[in-house]
Amino acid sequence: MQNCKSLRHFEEESPAQYRFLKALIESGLKNLLVTGTCFEYGMRSGPLSEDSEARPCNPYGFAKDTLRRQLEYLQQVRPFNLTWTRLFYLYGEGQAGNSLLPQLKRAVERGDGLFNMSGGEQLRDYLPVADAVKYLFSPAMIARDNGVVNVCSGKPISVRKLVEGWISELWKRSGY
Repeated sequence: MQNCKSLRHFEEESPAQYRFLKALIESGLKNLLVTGTCFEYGMRSGPLSEDSEARPCNPYGFAKDTLRRQLEYLQQVRPFNLTWTRLFYLYGEGQAGNSLLPQLKRAVERGDGLFNMSGGEQLRDYLPVADAVKYLFSPAMIARDNGVVNVCSGKPISVRKLVEGWISELWKRSGY
């Protein structure tokens, strides 16, 4: 993900995405699945349901939430089925190099004895990208208005425990 604090998300990206999606709908598309973000909820801890109020606190979350609202208004004028999936903390192949797992992999590959991070006590809902793809497939194939759908594991884990598990796995794979 790009810098979530960049104003570019709502100044450039969101308007361009809305124009593109609106053109699809006006061309006859009946079913639309869009990926939003857990950042639409803001930086809250604890369980979040699809009914939880969106309270974005960064430009990325704000842009995504605004796009969802625009599409909901568009539905009132030009009916179509909308599924808005809120992705939580994904990890896996292809993610940005400055994300936690790629940074950790590089540290293990270099043989670093220390990995600089927070205390890691915050709980987050992490999900492998491959699992997210499976979770996205079902609502994408259902021709109905699904509204907001959280795409997550439903099992919060501390960042520290997650990193410790990754380290163990990375060391095993590297032959140590």
